[in-house]
Amino acid sequence: MKVGLAFASSIAQDHKRSMELCRRAEAAGFESLWGGEHVIMPDAIVSKYPYTPDGKIPAEPETPIPDPLIWLAFAAAAAPTMRLGTCILIVPQRNPLILAKELATLDQLSGGRVELGLGVGWMQEEFDALGIPWERRGARNDEYIEAMRALWAGPHAEYHGDFVNFEPATCSPRPVNGDIPVIVGGDSEAAVRRAARIADGYFPGEGDADRLAGLITRVKQATEDAGRNPAKLEINAMFGTQFADPEAGVEQMDSLGVDRIMVPAFFFAGDGGLDRMEKFAETVMPLTRS
Repeated sequence: MKVGLAFASSIAQDHKRSMELCRRAEAAGFESLWGGEHVIMPDAIVSKYPYTPDGKIPAEPETPIPDPLIWLAFAAAAAPTMRLGTCILIVPQRNPLILAKELATLDQLSGGRVELGLGVGWMQEEFDALGIPWERRGARNDEYIEAMRALWAGPHAEYHGDFVNFEPATCSPRPVNGDIPVIVGGDSEAAVRRAARIADGYFPGEGDADRLAGLITRVKQATEDAGRNPAKLEINAMFGTQFADPEAGVEQMDSLGVDRIMVPAFFFAGDGGLDRMEKFAETVMPLTRS
C-alpha cells in the first residue's frame, strides 16, 4: 500500500514550515502530499458537514486552508519525488477551462505527478458567496471533467453541453501522460456512481471499517456494472481511527483492498508534530511493504 499525507497544506502555510514538511515527509517515505479546499469559511453555516455526527465541520473561521494548487506547486519543487493531489478540489466552483490549464501546468512542472481528487461540495453557503448555482452541481462537475479531458486529449478540442460550450480550441500545455488521474471523493450513492462511471480512483471519507467495507463493495460492483474493470479503480481510505493502533490499522486496510492509506496531517500539527510524523512513518512504512 501507498501512504499519503492528507491535508498537508493545512498544517504548513509559510515558506519555512512548508519546506520543512515537504522535505521531511519525502525523506520519511510518504508517497504523496495532498491539499484540501475551501475558498471561504462563512460565519454562519447551516449546511450539514457529512463526516461528523453533529454535522459541524471541525474547523474554526481562521483554520488555514491555502489554495491547494498553488501550495502543491510549491510542494512539487520542495519534494521532487512525491505525487501531488487534492483532497478534495470542489470542481463545480471552478471554471473548467482555467482549471484544465492550471492542472496541466502543474503536471508539466512536476513531471507528471498530479492527481485530481474532487468532490461536488457540501456547503451551499460557499456556493452562494461565489455566485455559483448549488442546484445540479453534480451534473456540472461531470461536464467539467469531460470538457477538461477533451482539452487534455489534444489540440482543436470542442465541447458542447449544458454548462460548458466552446468551439474548437487548443489548451497548452497538456498533461505529461495525456491525462490526469481523477479520484472521486464522497460517501453518498451519487459519489459511488460517479466514481464507477468516470474515476480512476475512489476516496470515501468513512472511517468505520464496516461501513468502509460496504462502500468499497458497492463502488466495485457499480464499476463492473458500468462496464469497467473494478480492479483498475484505486481505493484511497482515511487512516483516522486506525491511528490508535497503526499495525492493526494497516492490516485492516489491506484486508479491505485499500491501495493508498491517507493519513491526516492534522495528527502532526503543532510543536514537535514533524518529529511525531517521522516516528509514525518508521512504524507504518515497513508494514505497508510486507
